[in-house]
Amino acid sequence: MRAAPLRVLALAALGLMAGCALRQNALRPPPLPEQARLDPGRFLVITVRNEPAPAVMTPGSTPRGYGAAGVYGVSTRARAVTHSLERAYRLRPVSAWPIESLRVNCIVMRLPEGTARSTLMARLARDSRIESVEPLNQFTTEAGAGRSPYGPLQLNLTELDVPQAHRLSEGAAVRIAIIDTGIDYRHPDLHGRIVARRDFVDGDGGDFAADRHGTEVAGVIAATAGDGLGLLGVAPKSRLIALKACWPLRQDAAQAACDSFTLAQALQAAITARADIVNLSLAGPPDPLLERLIRYGMRRGIIYVGAVPPVRDGLHDAFPVDIPGVLAVQSAEDGRTGSADLLAPGHGILTLVPGGHYDFASGSSLATAEVTGIVALLLADGRRLPGPRVERILARSSRRLTTPAGVVTSVNACAAVADVLAHANCLSTDAASRPPREQPGSTRSKESVQLHEDQQRALAWNRGGPIVVAHADP
Repeated sequence: MRAAPLRVLALAALGLMAGCALRQNALRPPPLPEQARLDPGRFLVITVRNEPAPAVMTPGSTPRGYGAAGVYGVSTRARAVTHSLERAYRLRPVSAWPIESLRVNCIVMRLPEGTARSTLMARLARDSRIESVEPLNQFTTEAGAGRSPYGPLQLNLTELDVPQAHRLSEGAAVRIAIIDTGIDYRHPDLHGRIVARRDFVDGDGGDFAADRHGTEVAGVIAATAGDGLGLLGVAPKSRLIALKACWPLRQDAAQAACDSFTLAQALQAAITARADIVNLSLAGPPDPLLERLIRYGMRRGIIYVGAVPPVRDGLHDAFPVDIPGVLAVQSAEDGRTGSADLLAPGHGILTLVPGGHYDFASGSSLATAEVTGIVALLLADGRRLPGPRVERILARSSRRLTTPAGVVTSVNACAAVADVLAHANCLSTDAASRPPREQPGSTRSKESVQLHEDQQRALAWNRGGPIVVAHADP
């Protein structure tokens, strides 16, 4: 009879540990200058080996500064090497941060005027004092404005058989790090879901109120219709760790950009916070430093889920899905023939946007968030599953769906959870009998959409409760 209270206490402790682990890091690098966002080609990311000497404590003393107990700092030798590189190559450091997992100090350097980046990189790569050197790469989120703003609400949940899967699992206590823009943690549909947050773009003083893309992703994963009026996420009892590493490209925009430095800090923070899953709804060029951090996290049992960019983006072998072991997810409507990627609905997905509002969005970012939520359903109740097994379960759960884009293949939440729990059958609605999504041109109101009775039952929505849709630009 006492097991339940003890379990609640244990889960609460895990949430506190995640928050404390992020707050304890006293070494917060200054944000990169605006020029690094506008012209990243003039910057390099350099790492030098860093093995700090253990702090020497005297009786009654209090640990402070870089020598603080439990804080990984920068060694005297690493500082000296950095200064010598500045002088030898006329580099100007703009920010630096010690990466504990890799035992290196990471420095962003501005190139001297008139110096070709490729030429200088070749010289630096031959310098034995340097552990690694790479460009300051930029990455973009993979979402856009929804194209079907009049469709039945949250049809993607039905297509994924999420309501049926919730009879078996709701992702309780699974820790999911969302590395993205910030998340509007004040949104009522995310109440109690975000256990920790950090801002690696502007410092930790921001409120994330204008961060649309991360809020969209968080809504797909973990929105909680606790009051009977809001949206429902794939894993509504999961716990989110909001790690802002990307910035909106314009006000209230779903499109956002990130760079190697901010992403590296967020990846390390996810490891420190003991995330079970890391959602990466973004894409960019291969990045050796980020790959090393992800491989380190994989060895610690973290499952990484990444977005496959659309073919039109021209990103071949894109980060993070170029890394073996990362679950690569593509929008089912855009899936390439013969692709080995996991597929999930990605067009016209109703989700959260800042300010307590809702809107439709499309892209592999949303499909990635759906798969992240399904992985959380698989890991609930303390189940520890290796990434390759999770990928196999999701692949063999796939079902055929009829959508406005035609017949597509998608992962199936209920079938995947039933597989893990060894259930012989999973009661599922026949996909062929589901009504297709409505196309643009419907006569429904743009200000509010009334739910069908069957959707009210499936989503536990209050009968007659409307939802206001805040439209994005097409």
